[in-house]
Amino acid sequence: MSNAPQRSANAPVADACGRAAQVISLRDLKTHCSTCTMRELCLPVGLSGEDLKLVDAAVGNRSRVRKGESLYRAGDAFAALYAIRLGTIKTTVLAEDGREQIAGYHLQGDIIGLDGMGTDRHGCEAIALEDSEVCTIPFEHLEELARSVPALQHNLHQFLAREISRDHSVMLLLGSMRAEERLASFLINLSERYRSRGYSSTEYVLRMTREEIGSYLGLKLETVSRLFSRFQDEGLLRVNGRNVKLTDIPALRQMVGQRAL
Repeated sequence: MSNAPQRSANAPVADACGRAAQVISLRDLKTHCSTCTMRELCLPVGLSGEDLKLVDAAVGNRSRVRKGESLYRAGDAFAALYAIRLGTIKTTVLAEDGREQIAGYHLQGDIIGLDGMGTDRHGCEAIALEDSEVCTIPFEHLEELARSVPALQHNLHQFLAREISRDHSVMLLLGSMRAEERLASFLINLSERYRSRGYSSTEYVLRMTREEIGSYLGLKLETVSRLFSRFQDEGLLRVNGRNVKLTDIPALRQMVGQRAL
């Protein structure tokens, strides 16, 4: 376990080379939960009026995290949750042999940092896959606020339950699905997540490399590349670099049945 010094929830975050991610005051940008397009996917979902204003006040700052920078690292003191406002972020852990293992792939509206709640230290590293922006929610303030706003406490419990369910689904996927089922499940999951955010459910950009997708799904790079080629040959999708167009979602769904991520 790292002996990293405890960091304030409002301190600049740093990348693996020590560069600080750019922190922007909410006072300067005037963007609040009440006007955020991701609100209905984030902690304030269903809140309005005074409750929403209280959540606005609890958000500490917005941070820009450039591609490749770390928002937090494994072993860092847990001080806050982070709501992804723009961009995509991967969470990683180190396998016993020192290899990076992808633990999660997070989009706009997702809450990350929950891994630190039980031990007061983060168990994984969060790295931006593209230039991203997060809202910092100091956990001490959030806990205090949740005690007085039952709807917020309910939302927090829902996010925790969703995280546990996701972890269970990934374990099931890795333990029981064939390689082609894993990739199909991953693609369908992304389709549904993009649709819920108001984006196209059939065309999107894969921010993870083929190698990273393989790490997440427990597959070798060669297997992932072969499956993308096979799916394209079978008319299930079209691939152009990292741009993917799903051309037969029903067939992909049929491949995995009810076991999608």
